[in-house]
Amino acid sequence: MAIKTARLLKRLREDFQLSIITLMGLFGVLGISPYAVYRLLHGNYLVGIADTIIVLSTLFAVFYAWRTRDTVKPGIYLATVFSIGSTLIAINLGVNGLFWIYPLILFNFFMVTPRKALLATALVLACLVAHALLVPGSVFDSHYQMVSFLVTGMMASVLSFIFAVRTRTQRDQLQLLAIHDPLTGARNRRAMNEELKIAMSSHRRHSDSFGLLVMDLDHFKQINDRFGHHIGDQVLVAFVELVKRCSRKEDRLFRFGGEEFLLLLPNTELDGLHAAAQHLLKRVESELESPGGPVTVSIGGAILRSGEHWESWLQRADECLYQAKSGGRNRVVIDRNEPAPQGTAAHHAADRRR
Repeated sequence: MAIKTARLLKRLREDFQLSIITLMGLFGVLGISPYAVYRLLHGNYLVGIADTIIVLSTLFAVFYAWRTRDTVKPGIYLATVFSIGSTLIAINLGVNGLFWIYPLILFNFFMVTPRKALLATALVLACLVAHALLVPGSVFDSHYQMVSFLVTGMMASVLSFIFAVRTRTQRDQLQLLAIHDPLTGARNRRAMNEELKIAMSSHRRHSDSFGLLVMDLDHFKQINDRFGHHIGDQVLVAFVELVKRCSRKEDRLFRFGGEEFLLLLPNTELDGLHAAAQHLLKRVESELESPGGPVTVSIGGAILRSGEHWESWLQRADECLYQAKSGGRNRVVIDRNEPAPQGTAAHHAADRRR
């Protein structure tokens, strides 16, 4: 039980939008359920049913987000349901129902993108004003009250929009820094672990094929020793740019550590993986240079096997890289779906990951 709780808390810490949907869902259920019961007991069935639908929709959206890890659709769904429900409640209850519009404005900006939230808020305000003009006295007691509500609602929306845009921008920047190597711009090891887990899950659920290339620049230490680390850094940056030019849009490049990189290739079979590795090998040999001359790369690769854990997959590719370097460097070794070699190569691969 304690382990399961720890995992749930870990997901909430790592997924900001999931935590927001869960928190807003909790507020929605605890805050609206008593009103739903009260109104149903007192015969206000229309508003009571609307409250009940909102509560049930909230529970469904939170469950969907946890089950599928998709937080975009539940956010849009909740923003839509809450906007429609709050509008109906305000129209039915009049001034007393307008108090729900202000938390709705904030709620929408948490659930969806700032533009969508601003659009949803504008539609809600427009519907309330239109109904008030068509049926005078149904929502507002006077035109002055309607104008005051409209102005304050618009002010709250604009301020929320500005805050949401700045917050989202800062969060995106932090996430970018958290998963990218600051020197080369390639994704870092943290991002690599997550992407390999996703690939493993996709392979198990949908039988999608994935290839993995582990690349190590040959004699890179000599470049650092002879010409300095700033030259070595330039070589690393140039290598990453070259690999990106040679890769497909859906491929993912990671800096594994030092001069070692990893390339994840979705929708790739064994022959395609070997062809991609050979292409990279030739391009690096012909285009990548240091002051001491051409720079070459050794490449090891493996295709994800059925039921295989991502760490085992990575180890097989890493063992192939060791074989490529032991065999003279500047070459490709791809695992041909044979049992992983034991002994020296396996121990070497394990040591390199420690």
